[in-house]
Amino acid sequence: MSKRAGPARTGDRVAVVTGRSLGADSERAMTVAMDVTDAATITAYSMSKSALNAFTRLLAATYRGQGVLANAVDPGWVRTDMGGPSAPRSVEQGVETTVWLATLPDDGPTGGFFRDKRSIDW
Repeated sequence: MSKRAGPARTGDRVAVVTGRSLGADSERAMTVAMDVTDAATITAYSMSKSALNAFTRLLAATYRGQGVLANAVDPGWVRTDMGGPSAPRSVEQGVETTVWLATLPDDGPTGGFFRDKRSIDW
């Protein structure tokens, strides 16, 4: 990813990696991999995902019609340090939709939430 600072320009793509704010996969991954069981930590994690979702929608609205696309992606429960060895998805499977979003044509979707290259409900 480019380290360029400044306003978005035509052709820029933003893929915000997130998960369902209260989704079972995200919550289960966090609980299993990090042995987190307290409600406050799980609530904070869910709230951070909600904030990323809102940020995605804000970016999309701000740059709509300017050739800049901003979308969120749920990679699912991925075998990483956080996801742990029991996660069903490989890293390659987890990044597939992110790469797809980053290479969309200029008339591609913006302000959406995607998993497995398909639009999913917020």
